[in-house]
Amino acid sequence: MAHPIPVFYRKEQSSEAAVSYSPSAAKPAKVVADWRARPEIAEHIQIKTFKPADNDTLCAVHDPAYVEGILSGMIANGFGNRSLELAKSLRYTVGSTVAACRHVLTAAGQPGFRIAVSPTSGFHHAGYDFGGGYCTFNGLVAAAVRMKALGLVRRVLIADFDAHNGNGTENILAKLGLDWITHITAGKSYRAAEQALVCADLLHNPDMDNIDLVIFQAGADIHIDDPLGGLLTTEQMCQRDQQVFAGCARHEVPVVFNLAGGYQRDKNGTIEPVLALHRQTIQQAIMATQGKVNGDAARY
Repeated sequence: MAHPIPVFYRKEQSSEAAVSYSPSAAKPAKVVADWRARPEIAEHIQIKTFKPADNDTLCAVHDPAYVEGILSGMIANGFGNRSLELAKSLRYTVGSTVAACRHVLTAAGQPGFRIAVSPTSGFHHAGYDFGGGYCTFNGLVAAAVRMKALGLVRRVLIADFDAHNGNGTENILAKLGLDWITHITAGKSYRAAEQALVCADLLHNPDMDNIDLVIFQAGADIHIDDPLGGLLTTEQMCQRDQQVFAGCARHEVPVVFNLAGGYQRDKNGTIEPVLALHRQTIQQAIMATQGKVNGDAARY
């Protein structure tokens, strides 16, 4: 029987302080509650605790003055406010990603393909000394850099399949010269066919043999009905997830995925359409750990 997928969640990583168009700050709690309420998912996941990110982890990829300004409320965060409550949650969103990455790289007694989840959003628009687009600290790069410092990786792939360009990630990689991190960012400028080729690269690119970890931004906002996205159908998003997990499994590369964006609401004003897409991703992850993902599934 496959090991349950670890989900690194603490209540502190959710915040209701950001009154915003984006539901991202409060989404971790809602996603985890949704997964726990569904037996077909709940029996295959394990909620795990973790330590919040410390200043050293944050300052390894951000200007220390920017970090201090955010945490003290002197600088506006990615939501455009200076909430100390929201600022406190950011240590946990980054800490969750760091812990998930460390787990898949070090978990003892779990041979074979490893997946872990950081049920978080709000990373890829955060640059070295700026935030924006509902992103404040870049947990993607912070986690990769921390794994490198621990001697657990040589090369990392950040596969960003959110609907928007990961400009913050690009900024940090260039600023710090992190050429050992490969960054694929989809963004709305890509046509579906181009997106498919990027996913196919995960399956067939020989360079994957040199990758030690994949951090997968499984954004829900790339869905065709998302007001800030509008590219892939539900079926195509399922194929996206299948191909990423199948590619990682084929190359025996561990993968950590997070939630990234998603802005749909139903007629009652809830984010159920977004929850459904994140539910689909965790279901594909569960299938991957059971060896049920078809790596040769039809392309988009």
